[in-house]
Amino acid sequence: MARDTQNRASRRPQGRLIGYARVSTDEQATEAQEIELRSAGCDLIVQEHGSGASRARPALAKLLREIGAGDTLIVVRLDRLARSVSHLLDVIEDLTEKGAHFRSLRDPIDTTTPQGMFSLQVLGAVAQLERALISERTKAGIKAAKAKGRLAGNPGIRERRPEMLAKMTAAQKAAYGDRIQATASQWLPTVRRMRPDHSWDDITRVLRQRGFDWTPERLRRAVKWLVSEHMADRAVLRKSPPRLPEDRLVTLVAGIHVSNPDLTLREIATQLERLHERTPRGGSKWSPSSVKNLIDRARRSGLIAGDGNTTEAAAKG
Repeated sequence: MARDTQNRASRRPQGRLIGYARVSTDEQATEAQEIELRSAGCDLIVQEHGSGASRARPALAKLLREIGAGDTLIVVRLDRLARSVSHLLDVIEDLTEKGAHFRSLRDPIDTTTPQGMFSLQVLGAVAQLERALISERTKAGIKAAKAKGRLAGNPGIRERRPEMLAKMTAAQKAAYGDRIQATASQWLPTVRRMRPDHSWDDITRVLRQRGFDWTPERLRRAVKWLVSEHMADRAVLRKSPPRLPEDRLVTLVAGIHVSNPDLTLREIATQLERLHERTPRGGSKWSPSSVKNLIDRARRSGLIAGDGNTTEAAAKG
């Protein structure tokens, strides 16, 4: 009876077991990790070549975007996945939001078990304590330096030493990449749907309606970085073809509709008015019928898939 209860408690989610194997250089092989991962039941194994200190992990980023609820991401050791405790916690948070799980074969981390979750909470507490201690040491160092009449900050940066400036630039680029990857899954699908047929200005307007504070130039720069790290197709950077004003409205309305198919025609009209978009006839007030005409055109041209039932339902709403 006790053994049956233990077996039921230890059952894992009925999803895919996906292995992630990483080595630092192209000369190294992931074969040893793959053997362990396949022994653990992984049918799919994603391979990555990259330094442990590098923040660019395109294969891991793609895996985190595509993993589904109930799936379990498995690694041989924690250092194969994360470059720091905070990075590990960020990855596990992304998995948790999608209903997925994480397990390390050689470490006591398994989010499908109470013991594994406890170990994860301990890691989180350690990371928080580490941040607090670093902050306290930094403040104490600055205070001591001021008491001795020294200037705060890195002397190599103040003296403009080339090697220190290079390190600072590399750190800034790495931090920028982290910020981009943290939210890319939320806005990049919209960019992929609308580029290169739509301008960066129009895509920015659509994203602002969804709560993103982008400017066209910052958005283009972020997408360019993702392309350079092989996380987005280079086609999104192609120059947009010149379009007639009404053609631009068709693609804009299509982008709004595809981003949120549950919006009614009246709600889309309200968004266009907030964007200060003129109607095809040059007016400032949009009617649901004008929006429906543009959506129908977008559907006929292939910008929107479907038979039109969604639009008719939205019109009734």
